[in-house]
Amino acid sequence: MEERIPLSVVVLTKNEQDNIAACLDSVRWADEIIVVDDESTDQTVKIARDYTDRVVSRKMDIEGKHRNWAYALAKNNWVLSLDADEQVSEDLKKEMQSILKQKTDYVAFSIPLRNYIGGYWVRYGGWYPAGKVRLFKKDKFQYEEAQVHPRVFIQGECGHLKSDIIHKGYPDFAHFLNSVNFQTTLEAQKWIKDKRPMSFGRALWRTIDRFFRTYVRKKGYKDGFVGFTVAFFASLYQILSYAKYWELKKGDKG
Repeated sequence: MEERIPLSVVVLTKNEQDNIAACLDSVRWADEIIVVDDESTDQTVKIARDYTDRVVSRKMDIEGKHRNWAYALAKNNWVLSLDADEQVSEDLKKEMQSILKQKTDYVAFSIPLRNYIGGYWVRYGGWYPAGKVRLFKKDKFQYEEAQVHPRVFIQGECGHLKSDIIHKGYPDFAHFLNSVNFQTTLEAQKWIKDKRPMSFGRALWRTIDRFFRTYVRKKGYKDGFVGFTVAFFASLYQILSYAKYWELKKGDKG
């Protein structure tokens, strides 16, 4: 039997029956797996229980707050945070096993994300390696309690791993566009809540700038049509966020 290491893997779920088995199967070697489910209505919870007894339910309210609550459930100090559409590669598993068996001065590690749209691995446009802090000591790490794109706060030094988390977040372009639509709604609401000043001119500039940066400066063109679409959606995010912000501001004025 494979040796289990003292690591708590925390996975957030919401109607992820198509992804959750592959995710949890990739971390069977951890000695604790916790699934925090946001009131799924499909088979997510049933499938998760085949891999762990620690399946708890909590309604997602504020993303940063929800994640901090989930990590606090861990019995181990070292936590690996995964989304249900992500998997730990074999190389990453070995790298983490090696690190956690020895003493390290780092309190957190960023991990590269290998992002896919359908079966295509997006290598350019800033999508790879696109490291994110996913492995950390829970007593030295906290998310900002923000609804969208919460920042991370780390008490100590952060290292960087070389191997990948495999992210199968977008089965097709329709799912990608749906994600943009959902995230821009949250972005507009955040601007309103923070009383952030935003003008059409600024939004238009950000739209053009985002396309240029993604497609040209970060070499998105090397991904061909997929790279163009990624850059287009990145720019669409900016102007669509502003459109929703404009509607909300107009509604506030009656």
